[in-house]
Amino acid sequence: MQIMNEPDSSPSGAAGPEAIAERIRTAILEHRLAPGAKLTEAQLCDVFGVKRGTIRQALAQLATDKLVDLEPNRGAFVASPTLQDVHEVFEMRRIIELAVVERLATGPGARRLKGVAALIDKERKAFERHDFAAWIRLSGEFHTALATLMGNATLSECLEGLVARSTLMSALYESHGRSPCSCDDHDEILAALEAGDPKQAVTLMARHLQHVELKMLDRPAQGQVDLREVFGGA
Repeated sequence: MQIMNEPDSSPSGAAGPEAIAERIRTAILEHRLAPGAKLTEAQLCDVFGVKRGTIRQALAQLATDKLVDLEPNRGAFVASPTLQDVHEVFEMRRIIELAVVERLATGPGARRLKGVAALIDKERKAFERHDFAAWIRLSGEFHTALATLMGNATLSECLEGLVARSTLMSALYESHGRSPCSCDDHDEILAALEAGDPKQAVTLMARHLQHVELKMLDRPAQGQVDLREVFGGA
């Protein structure tokens, strides 16, 4: 789909492309939009009350993040990663996240980890109340929260993109109704960090990421979706 640099005359007060991109990104990460789902411009314009130029800018942002595929003469679709993509993304995650936990385990004190402990608690409560959308989102935030503690904005931004792509992949390859991430695994990793045990932290994170990757099972992607239902509150 060609992205035109056309004037945007969206109604005053309507959401901008960044806000719309974030709404679509959240729907993908919460598995409300599955891989392969068609993102029809006309429906999105109707849902968000904006012109096509704004929608195209939002979709272009998501394409840059590899969450959306723009196909000439066909339109925009939620990306459908291949199994090779899965392997490559998790290879990158292992490189980054094993280094993160090793550094955190040898860093100063457990005070920085209190926020991560609270995040795991929220993740577990979301699971217990069957709020699977929140559970999926929070399971990813555990990993990005650890990276944030490194104080390296570039590293954090890189991992956020990888975690977002991982979540999209789990929507395609993971069995329905399960998060590919485990609260118990997160508790064990956090305990190793609090104990200042870098070897154990690295071992647990490596095992955890391997389990997440291996749990992804092939199943067909979704093609049609009612965007008005997905973004009913927009």
